[in-house]
Amino acid sequence: MAALVIMSSMESSYLPATTESIAKAQEAKDASESISILYRVLQDPSSSAEALRTKELAITNLTNYLTKENRAKELRNLLTQLRPFFSLIPKAKTAKIVRGIIDAVAKIPGTSDLQISLCKEMVEWTRAEKRTFLRQRVEARLAALLLENQEYTEALTLLTGLIKEVRRLDDKLLLVDIDLLESKLHFSLRNLPKAKASLTAARTAANAIYVPPAQQGTIDLQSGILHAEEKDYKTAYSYFFEAFEAFSALEDPKAIFSLKYMLLCKIMVNQADDVAGIISSKAGLKYLGPDVDAMKAVADAYSKRSLKYFETALRDYKSQLEEDPIVHRHLSSLYDTLLEQNLCRLIEPYSRVEIAHIAEMIELPVDHVEKKLSQMILDKKFAGTLDQGAGCLIIFEDPKTEAIFPATLETISNVGKVVDSLYMRSAKIMA
Repeated sequence: MAALVIMSSMESSYLPATTESIAKAQEAKDASESISILYRVLQDPSSSAEALRTKELAITNLTNYLTKENRAKELRNLLTQLRPFFSLIPKAKTAKIVRGIIDAVAKIPGTSDLQISLCKEMVEWTRAEKRTFLRQRVEARLAALLLENQEYTEALTLLTGLIKEVRRLDDKLLLVDIDLLESKLHFSLRNLPKAKASLTAARTAANAIYVPPAQQGTIDLQSGILHAEEKDYKTAYSYFFEAFEAFSALEDPKAIFSLKYMLLCKIMVNQADDVAGIISSKAGLKYLGPDVDAMKAVADAYSKRSLKYFETALRDYKSQLEEDPIVHRHLSSLYDTLLEQNLCRLIEPYSRVEIAHIAEMIELPVDHVEKKLSQMILDKKFAGTLDQGAGCLIIFEDPKTEAIFPATLETISNVGKVVDSLYMRSAKIMA
C-alpha cells in the first residue's frame, strides 16, 4: 500500500531525468527519501537518449536502495511498473535490468517463494513479448529455484523443454548452465547415470567456449560430488581442490563448501591426519569457522577411532554436518563402518556377552548397540543370535567347511557335462 501511495503522489510531481536529480537522491538524508526521489525520476515522460540513460542509472540506484531496505515486494512491483520503459530501450539492456532486479530479490533472505512467482510472471511476459533470449535465462533461473525448493518434477519438466530449445539455437554458454542444473537435479533424484551424462554434456559444451572461472568451478564441484558418490574419493579430492582454487580466487562463498568436501575426502580415504595440515595452510586459514571446525572434529574422532567423539561432533556441529546432504551421506557410511569395526573387535573374545556390557565399553546407548548387532547378524558380518530375554549376545563359532563338499559338487557338475555331451552325440547318430 505504501508503494502505491508513493507512486500515485509521484505521478503528479515527477522530477526531470537528469544527473542533478540523481545527485539529489544520493544526497538525501535517508534511504526512504532517496527511494521517493528516484521513483519520481522514473515518472519523467521524456524519452530522449539522455533521459533514458539517466533512468537506467535511477533504476540501478533504486534497486540497490530497495535491496538494502529488504523491500522485496516493491522490487517485484518495480519490474511490473517498468514494462512501458522496456519498450523504449534495447532488448539487451532490458535483459540486464530484469536479471539485475531478480538477483537483487535473491539477496533478500526468505524470498524463495516470491522469487519463483516473480520468475513465472516474467516468463509469461517475455513469452507474450517474444523476448526469447531473456525468457530462456529467466526459465533457467526458475528451474534453479525450483530445484532449491525441492520441486523436482516441475523443475525436470521445465529443463527438458528448455534444453531442446537451447540446443537448437546452439547457445553454448546457457547450455552449460542448463546441463549443470540437470545434473544437480538428477543427483537429487538419486539417478547417478543421468547426472553423469548431463555433467558430460556440460563439459562438452564448455570445451567449445570460454567459460567464466565461477562456472568452471561449479563444474568441478559437481564432478567432485559425483565421483565421491561412486566412492572414488581420490579423484573427487582433485576436483574439489580445483573448485576451491577457482572460488577462493573470486572470493566466492562456495569456496568453503569445496574446502569442506576436500577434508571429507581425506577422512574417507583414511588420511584424517592430513586434515590439520590443509586447515593450517595459507589457503585454509582464510576459511576458519564452524564448517572447518566441524570437519576437524570428525577427523580427530576418526583418528582416535572413537564413536563417542564422532557422535559429539555430529551433535555439536549439526547444521554443518547433518544438514549438508552430501557430507551427511558419506559420514553416515563412515559412522556405520567405524561402529561395525569397533563392535567386531569388542565381541571377538566372547562366546556369550551381555549387550549392556558391550554398550558400556563402546560408550553408546544399549538400544542403539542392540539394533546394530541385530543388523550385523542379518548382514552376516558374524554368526550369532540375540537372547533378548537375558539381554545377551551369543556368538557362534564359524562352521568349518569340509573340503569334500566342494569337490563333490565339482564332480557332479563335470559328470553332468559328460552326460549332456553324450546325449548330443547320440542325438546326431539317431538323426
